[in-house]
Amino acid sequence: MNKAVLLAAGRGTRMRELTEALPKPMLQVRGKPVLQHIIEGLRDAGLADFLIIVGWRAEVVREFFGDGSKLGVQIDYETQIVQDGTGKVVELARQFTGSDPFILSYGDILIAPENYPRIRNALAAAEAVVSVKRNEDVSQGGAVFVNNKFELIDLREKPKPGEPTSPWYNAGVYGFKPAIFEFIAKLERSPRGEYELTDAIRNLALAGKKVQALELSGDWADVRDPEILARLNKL
Repeated sequence: MNKAVLLAAGRGTRMRELTEALPKPMLQVRGKPVLQHIIEGLRDAGLADFLIIVGWRAEVVREFFGDGSKLGVQIDYETQIVQDGTGKVVELARQFTGSDPFILSYGDILIAPENYPRIRNALAAAEAVVSVKRNEDVSQGGAVFVNNKFELIDLREKPKPGEPTSPWYNAGVYGFKPAIFEFIAKLERSPRGEYELTDAIRNLALAGKKVQALELSGDWADVRDPEILARLNKL
C-alpha cells in the first residue's frame, strides 16, 4: 500500500475566527500544521502518494505543500465544490486510488504515528479498517459496535440518550480497499441531509464484508475546537 487520501475541505466553524483565513487542518500544533504531522507520519510508514481534498481556503493548502517534493512525497489535489457530506467527498478519490488499497484520514485527526503501519497491516485481511478509541464521548461522533473478533457489526453517528451505545469511538482514520466505492455510490442522504461515509462503512459490514476495528495506541486528538488546540500546544 502506497496511497493516502486526506480530507481537508472543511472550514471548521467551531474554531471561530481562527479559520477565517485558513482551513482547520492548517492550524498549527507544536509549530507545524496538523496536516503536515499527518503527512509525515504516513510518509514514515512508507506511503508516498497522497491526494488532499481541499475546499475552504484551498489555496493555503496548495501553496504550503505544493507537489509534496519538499516532504519527499507526491501530492495531488481534488476540490470539494459542494459541502454535502463525508461520503461524497471520498468519491472524489476514486480515480486517484483506482484498484489500490489506501489509508483515509480526516485532516484534523492526530494519532501516534506507529498506528499508521498497524492500519495498513490490518487491511491485508479485511475490506476496511476503522480505527477506534475507548472511553471517548460517543455522542460527539460515531459509536462502533464490534463482535468477539473485534470486527465492526454496526456504526451509529452521535447516538442520543436512550439509543444503543458502545465504549468504542470512531477515531477518524481508516483503511479501505476499492469495494468501499460501491457502497458510497449507493448512499442516500442522512437525516441531517448529508451523504455519510459511516453509512457506507456500515452497509459494507452488513453486506458481509469484513470490516476490522483497530484500537489505536498512544496519543489521539480530534482538533475540533480552540480549547483542544490550546491544550495540544501547551503539551
